[in-house]
Amino acid sequence: MSVILENDSIIVTVSEHGAELKSVKSKRTGIEYMWQADPEFWGRTAPNLFPVVGRLKSDRYTYRNKTYFMTQHGFARDNEFEVVSSKPMTARLRLTDSEDTAAIYPFKFQLDVIFHLTSQDTLGITYAVTNVDTKDIFFSVGGHPAFNIPLNPATEKFEDYYFNVEPQKIFCREKLVGPYVDFSQETTHDTHIPTRLSRDDYQDDAIILRLDGEPTAIVLAKVNESHGVTMHIADAKFVGIWTKYNKEAPFLAIEPWWGIADTVDADGNIAHKFGINQLAPAQTFTGSYSMSFF
Repeated sequence: MSVILENDSIIVTVSEHGAELKSVKSKRTGIEYMWQADPEFWGRTAPNLFPVVGRLKSDRYTYRNKTYFMTQHGFARDNEFEVVSSKPMTARLRLTDSEDTAAIYPFKFQLDVIFHLTSQDTLGITYAVTNVDTKDIFFSVGGHPAFNIPLNPATEKFEDYYFNVEPQKIFCREKLVGPYVDFSQETTHDTHIPTRLSRDDYQDDAIILRLDGEPTAIVLAKVNESHGVTMHIADAKFVGIWTKYNKEAPFLAIEPWWGIADTVDADGNIAHKFGINQLAPAQTFTGSYSMSFF
């Protein structure tokens, strides 16, 4: 089942499975902005990542001396969400703990994904994580929206596009060794000039910029063209910019993260995990980003 949001110029489709954004289509131009999950390249569009972002070492972690197993990016993306509310331009979808989640994640939680479409063709997404347990919970959360690049494959190619990051500065760039963060490989990324898309930049996985909660905007567009996407990230810890390197996949993902993969020297204890969020009972964490389509 799907939830539809709509204004005068765009129509948005959200699947109840994983609360995944599946389509943003312009009524005026017919442009489909979202990657359509072709399994030949990557069979998802915009999965929501919870309660981990990235890979755990050996797909496991410990909590109170017990070991739990969890695969990359967690389980939210593969679960059915409840539609709590749905109106023409806003919807709230919810996932709560269950016997199945408790077997791999020993915390009681409520995860709401809130979609809000404005008349200015901006789609806002907010994550609201509520601790309904009697103890602190530990989690990461994030988005993984992928965009069709090029938007017009008949006349354009991937390398015609660029991304531009504001503020313009030299960001700390985290590097992965395999699927894990290695601080010894940490480098920088200069955003004073736009970055032209090149597949070689993704040979070692995503470009990961450390945001540390600073409001950030990323424009993804074709050089000298009028169509693209601007993502405004309110308060994320990191952003990952990614495509499949070895398949010439026609998409680019821009991923706001409140958390990150394990480090190469992680001890496995979830309470010690780099980038983890800790939330007290009865408290709610929120993180948000928006996408403007033009």
